[in-house]
Amino acid sequence: MKLFKKISLVAVAAAFILSSAGVGSSVQAAGSVSGKITINGSTALLPLSLQAAKEFQRLNPKVKIAASGKGSVTGPQAVNKGIAQIGACDWDASTDVPGFKAFAGQVANKVAVIPFATVVNKNVGVDNLTTEQLKGIFSGKITNWKDVGGSDADIVVITRAFGSGTRVNYQAKALGGGDIVKKAKNYKEVGSSGDMKTAVSTTPNAIGYIDLVYVSGDLKAVKHNGVAATTENVIKGTYKVWSYGYYMTKGQPTGATKAFIDYVQSKKFQEGSLKKLKFIPISAMK
Repeated sequence: MKLFKKISLVAVAAAFILSSAGVGSSVQAAGSVSGKITINGSTALLPLSLQAAKEFQRLNPKVKIAASGKGSVTGPQAVNKGIAQIGACDWDASTDVPGFKAFAGQVANKVAVIPFATVVNKNVGVDNLTTEQLKGIFSGKITNWKDVGGSDADIVVITRAFGSGTRVNYQAKALGGGDIVKKAKNYKEVGSSGDMKTAVSTTPNAIGYIDLVYVSGDLKAVKHNGVAATTENVIKGTYKVWSYGYYMTKGQPTGATKAFIDYVQSKKFQEGSLKKLKFIPISAMK
C-alpha cells in the first residue's frame, strides 16, 4: 500500500512538471513570434485591425504591424502586389461579387460580422426608411425629405466611392440591389468610413451609410424597414444589412500573419475587444 502511494505521488509530481513545462513553452512560443505585417483595405474593419494589432504586439513585441484603410478593393489588390500580407475586405474576395472579379489564389479568413447602418444628420426628422424609399433616395428619384415623412428640405446624398466594401454590401442589402446614381447637385462621394462620418455629421439634411462602429455623436442611425440597426437584431436575424469581414491572404497564412489572424479569431478577442467595438463574433451567426 505504501509503495502504491509513493508511485501515485511520483506520477502526480511528474504530471505537474510536464504540465508546467508545457505552459512555459507555450508562452515562450507566443512571445517569440516575430516579423512584419502590413494590413491594407477596408476602413470598416480598420478599428478592429488597429485594436487587434495593439493587443497582439503587446503579447508579441518582436512583431511590427502597420494597418491602414482606403477601401475594401485595395486590400486584395495590395496582397496581389506583395505590398501587404493581409487585405482587409468586406466581402469574400476569393469569389466573384457584383462589380468585382475574384482574386485568384487568395484565401478568405473570416474575422468578424459587420453591421451597417443608414445614417442621417441629426437635424433630419426621419427615424425609419424602407428599402423602396432608400432606392428612391439613392437613385435620385426622391430628392426632398418631405416625400419620406421629413421636413421640406433637399436631401444631400453622401456615398462611398466605387471599390468600397461598405458600398457593395449597402447596395445589395439595404437598397435591394438598387443603383446609386451620381447627381449634379446635393451629391458627394467620400473615400473612407471616417470621411463618411465627418461628411454626414457636418452636412445638414445629409444621408449616408456606415458600419455601426462609427455611429456616434451627431450621426443618427435610422431604422431599416422598421428594424433598428443593432448587433442584437443582426444576431436575431431581423436586421439584414450586415456582412462578414475577411482578412485576405495570398494562399494559407503562415508565420506571424497566421499567428495574428489566429489571435483575431480567438475567443478572447472575439468575445472581448471585438464586441466592445460593435462588431459581432463570427460564432454568433447561425
